[in-house]
Amino acid sequence: MKLLPLFISSLSVSLRSANALWPVPRNLEKGTSHLLLSPSFDIQVEGVAFSDVPGDLQGAIGRTKTRLWEDRLGRLVPGRGQSDLQASAAPGSLSLLTLSIKPPPGEGKGAKVPSITSEVLKDVSARDESYSLHVPADGAPARISANSSLGLLRGLGTFEQLWYWAEKGGEAGTGVVYMHEAPVVVKDDRPAYPYRGFMLDTARNFFPVPDIKRTLDAMSMVKMSQFHWHVVDSQSFPLEVPEFPELAQKGAYSEKEKYSTQDVQDIVKYAAERGIDVLMEIDIPGHTAILAESHPEHIACLHASPWSQYANEPPAGQLRLASAATADFTVALISAIASRLPGTLFSTGGDEINQNCYREDAQTQKDLKESGKTLEQALDGFTGRVHEAVRGRGKRVVVWEEMALEHQVGLANDTVVMVWISSKNAAKVAKKGFHVVHAPSDYFYLDCGAGEWIGNSAGTNSWCDPFKSWQKAYTFDPLASLTKDQASLVLGGQQLLWAEQSSPENLDSIVWPRAAVSAEIFWTGPRLPSGASRSVGEALPRLHDIRFRMVQRGVKAIALQPLWCALRPGQCDS
Repeated sequence: MKLLPLFISSLSVSLRSANALWPVPRNLEKGTSHLLLSPSFDIQVEGVAFSDVPGDLQGAIGRTKTRLWEDRLGRLVPGRGQSDLQASAAPGSLSLLTLSIKPPPGEGKGAKVPSITSEVLKDVSARDESYSLHVPADGAPARISANSSLGLLRGLGTFEQLWYWAEKGGEAGTGVVYMHEAPVVVKDDRPAYPYRGFMLDTARNFFPVPDIKRTLDAMSMVKMSQFHWHVVDSQSFPLEVPEFPELAQKGAYSEKEKYSTQDVQDIVKYAAERGIDVLMEIDIPGHTAILAESHPEHIACLHASPWSQYANEPPAGQLRLASAATADFTVALISAIASRLPGTLFSTGGDEINQNCYREDAQTQKDLKESGKTLEQALDGFTGRVHEAVRGRGKRVVVWEEMALEHQVGLANDTVVMVWISSKNAAKVAKKGFHVVHAPSDYFYLDCGAGEWIGNSAGTNSWCDPFKSWQKAYTFDPLASLTKDQASLVLGGQQLLWAEQSSPENLDSIVWPRAAVSAEIFWTGPRLPSGASRSVGEALPRLHDIRFRMVQRGVKAIALQPLWCALRPGQCDS
């Protein structure tokens, strides 16, 4: 790469210059000076030999150094920053970024630096993601300080977004990396909510490991903390479980469309290195028809017709929850899966249980009669056994809202409830004292708006249409309808992609940059650093910027407006 000794001057004040950070820090001070990135730029951890830095933090440092030179993102102004390259005043040149981590309590200087992964694998409410950042305007060393390696990672993510590339005279490969708003000071930035997630369904259609990793990279760019992996469902069981090899052998779409134990470990490790915990979901007792391919004895109303009377989606089939043998099988299966996952959250689903399926299943009715239990009592016993097994593996249970609102099921006090049917139901869950993760279909479902996918329903809308635009999602208020006392029950939220009409071919474009919206809602909170409320108009130029940066990194995020508009913030407003 050839670097030119160019000088940089400020743009004309007639051009609106957007601070491009996403999510925007909760406090931010910035100047108007330009600063070059030195060809000899380096990142060092204060007081620690690089060989003693944890491997995942070394990896994060290496990625940042590479991205600073390889992003090559031209600033979103007419000319893409070429007008910045005017010889008028000599800017400073940054050659060093120092990372400083506070020693753990009771330990002084020289203490071992903890890994990013060790912080990610703590309980969701116990992780420390805070950091402070200072980039002087004169080229003096920049600094990120944090209490954890995870905090340093978040600071590096902010630092990366400050820099742009400008070429000279259209000569490919010649130019500078620079920032245009030095000095930058971020003091004690930290998330408003610890859970900032994205859910991907890999059962309706299969997504290879590279697609999942690319998604994790994009999630990390916007400081997301949770990957909710809805890995299996009634249509397919792509997850290999060594204790139950027959499930994937007979339940996966093909031999090539499986996740091996090594694949899962690889994804979990890859995610943790990028500040993301993996929350796996095995949805029971509904959404389990695929298990009948190898264990038909455990499934009620298998392929019952018409399916719409027995399930929310084809094919029909649910676990025989009143059967002791089925409960034993389910506990063994969930235990085998949960024991291989290092995170502290695990979801057993629990949504869309079809009672008609059980009413017309002779074996379930026989089991209920012999036990003297009602269906709800049997569900309570079944769920209790499964949840006990999950907690026995050191994990908090996550369920969909029906478990808390529609069934008489005993749930532990630390159960996390995902609210999906309607955003209004969060208040009902909070009233019961459970922690809430917002996943409302009326704001955060990314699959809505493509029309109905049922084969003989041409021209009709799906149940959750219309399309949930980024603007709609951005207006979501996590505390709407909650009392002041209930606010502490909100852990955060996530956007979701159910994959009936999605596959690797459209994954990026349907998810990004829309899914970045919830990342900012739950990191930044309701107000910008200026004290003003977040707004769609202020957010758009910054969302453009993170979208273009994603594209530079190989994520095929969809355009939000014509390029003409993206280069001229505000000029396409009505």
